[in-house]
Amino acid sequence: MKQLKKRDLLKVKFTEEVVKELLPEWSDARNMEIVVLEGGITNKLYRIKSDKGDVAVRIYGDRTEMFINRDWEAEAIDKMAAEQISPKLVKYIPEQKVTIVEFVTGCYTMKNPDFLKAELHELIVDPIRRIHRSKARLSKLFDPPVEVEKMAAILEKDVGASYPEFDIAGTLRKFRKLAEHTAIPKSEYTVSHNDLLAENFLLVQDPYKDRFPRPLYIIDWEYAGMAPRYYDLGDMFQEVLVPREVELAIVEHYCDGQCPNDTMRLIDLYKPYPDIYWFLWALIQKNVSSIVFDFYTYGKVKYDNAQKNLRFIEKEYGIPLR
Repeated sequence: MKQLKKRDLLKVKFTEEVVKELLPEWSDARNMEIVVLEGGITNKLYRIKSDKGDVAVRIYGDRTEMFINRDWEAEAIDKMAAEQISPKLVKYIPEQKVTIVEFVTGCYTMKNPDFLKAELHELIVDPIRRIHRSKARLSKLFDPPVEVEKMAAILEKDVGASYPEFDIAGTLRKFRKLAEHTAIPKSEYTVSHNDLLAENFLLVQDPYKDRFPRPLYIIDWEYAGMAPRYYDLGDMFQEVLVPREVELAIVEHYCDGQCPNDTMRLIDLYKPYPDIYWFLWALIQKNVSSIVFDFYTYGKVKYDNAQKNLRFIEKEYGIPLR
């Protein structure tokens, strides 16, 4: 591949010249369109369309290598694309901090209110079930208690930031007690996405359904790994924030009616983990990211949600965490 000029792709204008350096097979592309995609908090995202194809380009955010292994991300995309869950991996260029995937043409990016619609519940849980039932194995092991401790260490030691307004040390002590009740054997870990926010669900619209074998795809596999599936579902619920009765209805679909109450209990126990993980992630981003975003407020909301769920667990399940 022709070497890119020495430049930071996060900070320069993304032009046809850059596209053709990343995709030399597009050197004679015609009618090229470059569109900035919304929704990227840590990365820059572009849609590139021409007579050669339709792709999404991700340029990795500042210092994301502290907690994202891009080799593992590419592996997850490739393996989940093979199972028609993720769009196809077009090109992985780690030396340029770029991943390029198939763009799901004619897709609708889902929003939180869509998860309230009962007619969409089976459509939503189908790819999640297929992720968790996949026979694939990923290199990344995502053990929630360990990952939370890692993020706390990055914030304190690598970033050197302190936020005394949050009781991080006390919260971590509660999580260590909670871990005694969420110990799932590693042999039961499944492929998990670990970032199932609504915007990562792409629903193919009617005029384009004949182009794709599945009606819904899941994108953004940066945090994917082998993990407890209850964490994956708990993370989704902490993102979409639907009422309790809707959570129960979605879990009923997910379980095919088999032991939904047992599954819901474990999801509840795992819910605080993603919130504290993303809280710590946000404070790290506040210190290292060049992307304009209110990471502090985002993190504070996650911290408050984690505390709320810790109190819920104590009250609902009688698990002492103090």
